[in-house]
Amino acid sequence: MRRPSTLEVDFHVHSEASYDGHEPVDLILEHAADIDLDAVVITDHDTIGTSVEAAEKAADYGLVGVPGVEISTADGHLLGIGIDDMPAPGRPMDETVEAVRELGGAAVVPHPFQRTRHGVRKRRLKRVDPDAIETYNAWLFTGYRNRRARRYATKYGYPAVGGSDAHSLLTVGRAYTELTVDKPISEVDSDDIVAAITNGDTGVRGQRAPIKRATGHYAKAAARKTAWGVRTALEKSVWGAKQTGSAVLSW
Repeated sequence: MRRPSTLEVDFHVHSEASYDGHEPVDLILEHAADIDLDAVVITDHDTIGTSVEAAEKAADYGLVGVPGVEISTADGHLLGIGIDDMPAPGRPMDETVEAVRELGGAAVVPHPFQRTRHGVRKRRLKRVDPDAIETYNAWLFTGYRNRRARRYATKYGYPAVGGSDAHSLLTVGRAYTELTVDKPISEVDSDDIVAAITNGDTGVRGQRAPIKRATGHYAKAAARKTAWGVRTALEKSVWGAKQTGSAVLSW
């Protein structure tokens, strides 16, 4: 009999492909592995190519590859988890939820009720039947919206997920979801992650709670980002020198 595995997944992370993101995917994947996440989903705004690239690279970092996207619907933002095609933005949320499902993914409502961040309003959410609700978003300044999202998910029986909503390396993994999957982690794929969400085999963890990666989390991220910057600058310098040398020789 197989023993179930518990995976720790940050479902809501932005890369430099988002208009408000800053980090290259390789740096995000490297950091996610270092802080013991099992998967990180790149959910850029209305663009999915970089997320698909990250999912393809994930195994090189010992992570499960899961593509995704944050879709701008007519009613607010929606996460499409486990899809590698981009649903059309701007449509009603209920139609977008169905589009995500048709693509084999899970439709998750992020930061609901927070209008300043394009969270869906309660009266509109009642017309939608998502697969899960993001009940812990680490980017929120207070816990009120998270508590409200948690109460809504509990009242209407929706699975709860957590995500960092990271736009920089320092906040990747500040909130995440624990998933239970009935197979070894080495055999888990994106479809298993989607199934765990839709089955409600989830548990939410956040930075305000005592999680194992809290100590030294920011120091690690800052050091890694500095090292990455230095390495990138050196690579550009070497490339520039080679280009200059080639130009001189050609002349």
